[in-house]
Amino acid sequence: MNELSAVYLPELTAGRLLGSWHLDVPALLLVVALGVLYGWGVARVRGRGGSWPFARLAAFVVLGLGTIVVATMSGLAVYDHELFWPATVQNVALDLLAPLGLALGDPMRLAVEALPEGGAGRVRRVMTGRLVRTLTFPLVSTVLVLATELTVYFTPYFATALRVGWLHELMYLHLLLAGCLFVLPVLTREEALPAWCTHPVRAALVFLDGIVDAVPGLVVMTHGTLIAGAWYLHHAPPWSPDVHHDQQIGGGAMLGIAELTALPFLLTLLAQWARAERAQSAALDRRLDVELAPATPESEDGTAPGLVRPWWETERGEVAERVRRQGREVGQPEGYGDL
Repeated sequence: MNELSAVYLPELTAGRLLGSWHLDVPALLLVVALGVLYGWGVARVRGRGGSWPFARLAAFVVLGLGTIVVATMSGLAVYDHELFWPATVQNVALDLLAPLGLALGDPMRLAVEALPEGGAGRVRRVMTGRLVRTLTFPLVSTVLVLATELTVYFTPYFATALRVGWLHELMYLHLLLAGCLFVLPVLTREEALPAWCTHPVRAALVFLDGIVDAVPGLVVMTHGTLIAGAWYLHHAPPWSPDVHHDQQIGGGAMLGIAELTALPFLLTLLAQWARAERAQSAALDRRLDVELAPATPESEDGTAPGLVRPWWETERGEVAERVRRQGREVGQPEGYGDL
């Protein structure tokens, strides 16, 4: 936007927020590339006779790619240079909501299943490599997400991105990648985390991450100094709220979206935990059935053999007869099967 321009956008209403769109070419190219690659993977898996759940495909396309489109090309992007709060909604959507949608599509597992054996092996080596393991290590990835949000708003990063188009696009990508570092390894069916990151540990990490994600919104909402204040004071349209109030609205929006995203994230993980427990129980039952089946072999006539009877019931002789007679006198049952 030209800083010398005195022409302001019309007052933002719900209708204009929903109906205003503009083309963001770099974001569109990213969405198309991700969509084509994912669609190719699904077609490849199904072409081999496998299956890929429609729910995963829908989550990847609608929630993942759809969020990227809305954040970068909807009314939020049209008004983000005149109002602060649309910019914060953009950023938190790219940092939290879009990664959740992409992760629910499980692109890491899809890549392993779709690629040939050699390609799948390379993907797994990359996922287990030192750099990726360090960046996605629990708590490290959480700190990276928090540091990214705080860096955007409390350094010249954001104010400069408003003036420089290519840096603004880079900021979009930065936020998206930072969010993916935490969400993708937690939700994928591939072994992308250390062995000690069981489902209970992951649930605790997601709960902790939900608390941490609320921090940037709280800080922005209560911060006394204007963020990118020079820009928004100069470009604020006459119909906009007070710039301080605009910043408080933005911080509240960040806080609300962060908490709303944490809930489905945690519920998804708990559902995965329940499915894993059921699968483990079923596998244990099958194993027990296999191991216990030889313990009761059938006899030649098709009936199960009786239990081994004591020697005094099967042997002939005076001693055995005396034991049997004494047992009858004291009222003990004769058959071992009744003991």
